[in-house]
Parts: sequence; C-alpha cells; structure tokens
Amino acid sequence: MAINLGLEFFPAVTFAAIRYDVAGVIMLAYALWVADNPIPSTRGEWGLVAIGAVFLIALYHALLFVGQTDPEVTSAVAAIIISLNPVLTTGFARIFLPSERLTVLGIAGLCLGLVGVVVLANPDPSNLTGEGTVPKLLVLAAAAAFAFGSVLTRRVEATLEIETLEGWAMLLGGLLMHGIALAAGESLGSIEWTTEAILALAYLSVVASALGFLIYFDLLERLGPIEINLVSYVAPVFAALSGWLFLSEGISVTTVFGFALIFGGFLLIKRRAIREEIRRQRRPPTAD
Repeated sequence: MAINLGLEFFPAVTFAAIRYDVAGVIMLAYALWVADNPIPSTRGEWGLVAIGAVFLIALYHALLFVGQTDPEVTSAVAAIIISLNPVLTTGFARIFLPSERLTVLGIAGLCLGLVGVVVLANPDPSNLTGEGTVPKLLVLAAAAAFAFGSVLTRRVEATLEIETLEGWAMLLGGLLMHGIALAAGESLGSIEWTTEAILALAYLSVVASALGFLIYFDLLERLGPIEINLVSYVAPVFAALSGWLFLSEGISVTTVFGFALIFGGFLLIKRRAIREEIRRQRRPPTAD
C-alpha cells in the first residue's frame, strides 16, 4: 500500500532511490555504532556489498517500482509474479549452490506453495494475458534479480556484519538508482511533497527497508536463500487477513484453500526439521 501511495507523488525509480538514501544513512549510522567492522576492507567484503547493491537493492526495486506504475499490473498479477521468487531461487541455487539443492518432495513443496498463491490471488486469466505485458516482465525480472542476488551472496567467501552490509548496499544501491532515474529522464522537481508522500517514504525507508532488510539478511545467513525467499508465499496470506481485519473484506473459500496449499508446501519443505523438532520435544528431560 505504501508503494502504491507513494507512486502517486514520486517518479518511480526516484522514489525507490530516495527510499534507500534515507534507509542507507540510518543503517550506516547504526553500523558505525554497533558493528566491529563498519567499513568493508577486503575484496570479498566489497563483493558482498556490490551484490547487495546491484541485485537486492537497485535492480529489484527499480524494476519493481516501474512495473507497478502500470494499471494492468494489479495486486493479483504482482502477487503471482513475485511469488515465483522461491522457484527462481531454487533454480539458481541448483546451478550455483549444490549444497542447497532440494529433494523431489522439496520441489513439490515449492510448486504446491505457488499453486496456493495463485488460488489465493484468484486472478482474472484475461488480465494476465492482456495488455501490460512489458510491465509484467519487468516485475518478473525484478523477482529474478532478487533471487539471483540471494544465491550469489552465499557464493562469496567472505563474512560481513549484517549492519555494515545493509548500510553500504543501500547507499550504493540508492546511488545506482539515481543514475537509472537520471538516464530515464526522471526529475526531482516533479515530486509532490504532500503529507501522504512523506508518510509513505518514511514507512518504506525505516520499517520496510532499514528494519526489514536487517531481519532479511539475518535470516538469509541462518536459513539460506531457498527457505528465506518463501516469504513470498506468506505475504499474500497476510494481505488477505489484513483486508479482512481492517477493510472488512470477506475471506472466501478460495482464500482458505489457498492458505492450506501454502501451508502444505511449507510442511513438505520443512518436513525434516519438523520431524526433528517433534522428536526433540518428545525426549525426556535430562537431569543436571
């Protein structure tokens, strides 16, 4: 909602760039306060920053924001396209990260979750195949850029504190997007600085970017790119629940069925971890 609101007052790529200007300054200041190494020093560390800046920040958000400016890219269409992220991540991981390969049941879980997203979004087939083909391809390219970048970060033989990585990647990604905006002919003078515009920018910069990416990078290190990108499957569920709670939108049978399919996909993918957790809970406590 914040992106759609902000796009009414900002040029698309400029909006994304300013978002990460603000978020990058916040996170770099935080890194200077808490990190032992707030400035990357090795080639590998700067490589991590470059991957984050190019793929996770600049390409993903520039392509996504431009794609979402087209009225044909509805919320249903965007949900389906972005939900391809885990599938794309799995494909890239099978090529670049042999240790991240999924079993047949794991791949089935990914596909089941994707089917659940389609059911939950309940798209109009004629809208998917009608006008707006190029914007839809831009959103697909955004999902591919993010998936590829997530996998690449695991190939670099370097470690960097999350706060440092996030701060520098955001600042450099924002600069890259300013260059893209300039090349696309966007102008800072066309921004309408309304209260709604400022609120949208503040939310996206602080909550969705600074805090959100801090959580993302932490979970990426713990879980790997395949599992962390399954958030793409969960987001439509929360969108449906939010609409029911705050906008009095009904939850249909297809919504419940879609959620059940997504949950089934998670169970297939995490079946081993779930079994191990159940066994651990059943073990009798040991005396100290």
